[in-house]
Order: sequence, then C-alpha cells, then structure tokens
Amino acid sequence: MSKHQPEVNAFLALLDQSTPPLGTWLMAGTASNAEALGHAGFDWLLIDMEHGPIDFRDAWQMLQAVDCTPATPIVRVAGSDDPVLVKRALDLGARTLMFPYVQSAEQARRIVASAKYPPLGQRGFAGVHRASRYGTFSDYSRLANGLTTCIVQLETPEAIERLEEIAAVEGVDALFIGPGDLSAALGSIGNLQGERVRALMRSAAQRARAVGIPIGTLGPTPEMVKDFVDMGYDYVAVGSDLVFMMQQAKSVLARMKGHTDHAPMTVAY
Repeated sequence: MSKHQPEVNAFLALLDQSTPPLGTWLMAGTASNAEALGHAGFDWLLIDMEHGPIDFRDAWQMLQAVDCTPATPIVRVAGSDDPVLVKRALDLGARTLMFPYVQSAEQARRIVASAKYPPLGQRGFAGVHRASRYGTFSDYSRLANGLTTCIVQLETPEAIERLEEIAAVEGVDALFIGPGDLSAALGSIGNLQGERVRALMRSAAQRARAVGIPIGTLGPTPEMVKDFVDMGYDYVAVGSDLVFMMQQAKSVLARMKGHTDHAPMTVAY
C-alpha cells in the first residue's frame, strides 16, 4: 500500500494511461515471485486463488510483496458466489478483485453486494485488519466502497451474449474475457486462435467500448496479446510466473542438449 491514504483505486487509475496496462498472472504462490515480477515493470499482477495452491496466508504475503513494488495487485477469488471468500480477500488488503465465470446480471449483483459495505452491499465489517492498516486508516470504512473495484469474467458464449446486462450492474467496474474457458465452451479447448473464439472476443471488445466499460484479457505470447490490444482490449496480461520459468527452463535445456526445437507451451486461463 502507498504511504499516503488513497483516494482512488489504483487499478482504475491505471486505465487512464495512454497505453493498455500490462500484467501477468501469479500462480506459484510465492511472495518472492510476486515481488520480483512487481519490480520487472508490469503495471499489474494477478494473484490467482482460483487455480493452483494459493491460500489466504499466501495471498496476504503476496499482497505485502507486491505493495513494495510499483505494480498494482489484483486478487482473483476462488469462487464468485461465496461472500466469505470475498470478505477475507478484502480484509487482507485486496482492493481490486476478479470474479471467475460470471454468467448473469443477477450473479453480478450478488458479487457486488459481497464486496461492498452497507448500504450498498452486505460485506461484514471489522475495524482492525490489513485493509484498514490495522485501524490506523481512520477513514477506511467511509472510503472502502469507493476504493473497491470489481472485475467480472465472461468465459462462455452465453455470458458474452449478456455482456450489456452484466456491464450495467452498478458496482461492476470492468469486464475480463477468459479465452481459455471460452475456447473450451466452444468445443475447441486450448485453441485461442480459433475463428469462433476470435470472433466472440472481437465482438466483446466492441460492445464493451460501446457501453463504456473497460474490458481486458490475456494471452500466452506478446504477439497474441498485441492482437487483443488491436481488437480494442483496454488492459491485457501475458503469461504467468510459472510460464516464464518453464519457458526459460525448456529453452536452456534445449540449448544445453543440442536440441533446436521444442514444443511450445499451451497457456490458457
């Protein structure tokens, strides 16, 4: 966290940049990886509690690590319909949450309610936790709703069909298209470049822009991510800590063993 009391959500502030903010996924569950990539130059880092081993103690330590760097943290909770998971992530100091597999406006309304204090929602209140700087952020309870950002993931054709309804829910601040699950829902799992996947992703970006809501996505390579930016995506991620490690390890081993080729990694979230 910054040393001064924040007045705006750091992730939303990133969206005012002249170029789309660039992030990556943190999946290994280690604070050292989070801190290192925070210093690497990424604008934002996503702590992924949906896939992989990351629990709340891991997330707490990773948030501490990222907050010591220029990067902005996002936490993806493990489930979109469990207000206890949302409350714990927020109390740990997460200010931007991503919610997977959102299928309807009604589900989005439940999500927002779990993330906001009354009268806007039903988030449980505790005065002393990391989010309130252990009680020293005296205005936290008054400012928390405005500082909390909700990103909802649309990962199926049905969810994308309801994009405008979901985007219109008060408290939904941004959308995110998961191309991996979208490819699976379309029957071509892992094929992020499939014609139907690309068509839906392009349509989602255009429709999000038409209703004035930021939309993001991710890809495994810089070339694919640039393609998504060209489609109109407002914030993007490339790879993950584990992907970077495995790609470099495979490349080094291939060179050491005299191999000139090795299979590319399949990456989708």
